[in-house]
Amino acid sequence: MRPFELTLADAAAAVRAKELSPVELTESVLERARTVEGRLNAFVGLRSDEARRAAAAAADEIAAGRYRGPLHGVPLGLKDLIDVKGQPTTASSAVRDGHVAAEDSTVAARLADAGAVLLGKTHTHEFAYGLTTPQTRNAWDVDRVAGGSSGGSAVAVASGAATFAIGTDTGGSIRVPAALNGVVGLKPTYGLVPRHGVTSLSWSLDHVGPITRTVDDAALVLAALTGRDPRDPASVPGSLEPDPPYGEGDLTGLRVGVPRTYYFDRVAPDVESAVREAVDRLRDLGAALVDVDIPMTRYVQAIQWGLMVPEATAYHEGTLRATPELYAPDVRVLLEAGELLLAGDYLRAQRARTLMRRAWARLLAEVDVVVAPSVPLSAASVGQQSVQWADGSVESVSDSYVRLSAPANITGVPALTVPVGQGEGGLPVGMQVIGRPLGEGAVLRVGRAYEATRADAGRLAPDGGVGTAEGAVVAVGGGARGLVPKSPDHAPPTTVEARN
Repeated sequence: MRPFELTLADAAAAVRAKELSPVELTESVLERARTVEGRLNAFVGLRSDEARRAAAAAADEIAAGRYRGPLHGVPLGLKDLIDVKGQPTTASSAVRDGHVAAEDSTVAARLADAGAVLLGKTHTHEFAYGLTTPQTRNAWDVDRVAGGSSGGSAVAVASGAATFAIGTDTGGSIRVPAALNGVVGLKPTYGLVPRHGVTSLSWSLDHVGPITRTVDDAALVLAALTGRDPRDPASVPGSLEPDPPYGEGDLTGLRVGVPRTYYFDRVAPDVESAVREAVDRLRDLGAALVDVDIPMTRYVQAIQWGLMVPEATAYHEGTLRATPELYAPDVRVLLEAGELLLAGDYLRAQRARTLMRRAWARLLAEVDVVVAPSVPLSAASVGQQSVQWADGSVESVSDSYVRLSAPANITGVPALTVPVGQGEGGLPVGMQVIGRPLGEGAVLRVGRAYEATRADAGRLAPDGGVGTAEGAVVAVGGGARGLVPKSPDHAPPTTVEARN
């Protein structure tokens, strides 16, 4: 196995045992990134020389007996919302042209303290305000969207161009691209990972978390990121619910809520089939399946947009008025729409969120976790605007992706997506595991137990995104009802090597 194919846990074990040098690991990952970047465009820019210097320093420290832990000498990608001192933070936007961070974000500082090797910044949907990351392509098929907004981070991990990556999640922006690219994504409890130095989309909904190949990898990264930082007003102490010492893969006594409502409504048949099969595996592992009703479902999107839109517009108020032409059209229209919302609308969304949090607390008092599809359909075709469901309803691609992920952002509870196989066209499908506040232990335990049943856990996308499907499904539910031919002009722009 080539070093870039190793999971974080396996790479860390080899580095610690001095069977693999951080230099060798980093060079292998950089070479993989150079091989696939022309098709995928996951990175804003690779900083190869700096990465090599960091890997060499890590190798020297480890040789001298100063091993810092499982991230030491392991290469990562960092979403381009997260400040690193002296480096650009562009948010994949012309608005940020020339911006250079004056100091490290908390996340970047903690990763540096852990000895991780930064390869470069990964692309985001502009200012994280979207669910597709249009400049990046899906690691499984370049004719499909990467998902967003942390599309670059998910694609880098899925293609082997980074051993792990960091993303942000405001309405599903870690979980959506992770699910669409067949990797693991964890949105922690709100405030568990400090956001100081992270460009905000919506401060009351933003989360920072890991994107990895396996659940164990996600747990290793999370451990390095948690801990209170007074510079983030929402930051909470990094103590989690303890993960009881159950046997490997044993879920006996764990109560798993399976939604009767909402999460399986308007979901593609291949997605529902894969997730329900995964739920059955949890039962076989000893979990008690409990049918549950999801509260306040009719208000989910109204609350999500009612909070996110005005908060995003407030953040961008100055630049939106000074240089509106620099924003991409899809982001600009959302920011301008935020200027039309009334204070009363925002306050009503806040009050409704309080009610929803209380309702979810009651639900999660009855079960330990809730499991459901991460997204209602696999990766959409590049350029596809809408989805027609079997009941005749039409929904935008962005609305369909945010619909199942938003509840965990509104309530602030932890949510994990884990791959559960492939659907139509061989595209990945993800299952979401949602837990109580600071209940990451239970969420990770369920994900880890399920993952252990799969022989293909931690696999990379095949050949870095060479197209596999013959067409793009535009109608789902009860079978696809239409195909759009692939566009001949689907290749993304090539990433330019960043100056070192």
